[in-house]
Amino acid sequence: MGPIILAIESSCDETSASLIRNGKVLNNIIATQAVHRKYGGVVPELASRAHQQNIVATVEEAMQGPGIRKTDLDAVAFTRGPGLMGSLLVGVSYAKGMALALGIPLIEVNHMQAHVLSHFIDDPKPTFPFLCLTVSGGHTQIVLVRDHLDMEVIGQTQDDAVGEAFDKAAKIMGLPYPGGPLIDQYAQKGNASAFTFPETNMPGLDFSFSGIKTAFLYFLRDERAKNPTFLEENLHDICASLQQNLVYMLLNRLRQASEQTDIKTIAIAGGVSANSGLRRGLQSMGQLLGWNIFIPAFEYCTDNAAMIAMAAHFKFLKGEFSSLDVVPLARMPM
Repeated sequence: MGPIILAIESSCDETSASLIRNGKVLNNIIATQAVHRKYGGVVPELASRAHQQNIVATVEEAMQGPGIRKTDLDAVAFTRGPGLMGSLLVGVSYAKGMALALGIPLIEVNHMQAHVLSHFIDDPKPTFPFLCLTVSGGHTQIVLVRDHLDMEVIGQTQDDAVGEAFDKAAKIMGLPYPGGPLIDQYAQKGNASAFTFPETNMPGLDFSFSGIKTAFLYFLRDERAKNPTFLEENLHDICASLQQNLVYMLLNRLRQASEQTDIKTIAIAGGVSANSGLRRGLQSMGQLLGWNIFIPAFEYCTDNAAMIAMAAHFKFLKGEFSSLDVVPLARMPM
């Protein structure tokens, strides 16, 4: 019938557990940590404590429903990295304890590789090779995907991730955390051509977003000096213009990657792939250039254990297991 795997995701501020059988996700439970909102960003110590509070109940809920007991599991999977060390440690420790108690294999999963493999949870699924733009609060990468477990990063940010650029811009405007989705929401009512922001050009297929944040900070400072209510009067147009600028930078590099590799099967993944402007822009560019586009369901864009389970499924089939002395890695290359 195929392997039954329990997967745990705890890389940042989402405690998640998922159950998969023969490559089909049965349950995907996510416990969101609301404690970070009042601080305007994720506090690592509070995140690890919340994982400790949530993980038992989250795993128990994931095991309910499908008629599967813990003794039926063939393996336990976990996110090894990249991520926050304290958060990762909670998931790694829980997975190791369960694998040891049940006498079953342990499977480590690269968080960014799992984002790419979220495209294999539901149909339609991309064919190999394809390019995947993985965009989140911590990463911005263009990945050449040759097979389920054969991936190469051919372009990436040299400083900040695009998700951080969205969130920091939102914080500069005084929007609550997480601010990226709010920028997307306000942008839908604004004029994307109202304001112009600079673009950063990097060698090859790499990105840079740190300068965009600085330019945006100075833009608001100067405009508010002339008109104290500038932000309130132009919020929708500001969000639309900024979002268009960031999306253009992403899609321009993706277009270049497609031209250089001659690959027209294109996917996006990661938390920022839920952005409506990016989705629309990708569809428009895909129609213009003849791309075959793949966009994950919203529930698989943000951090979740279903994508960890899917990656673990392919690793199980290849017999790629971890030893019980495995440790988390805050920085983990794909």
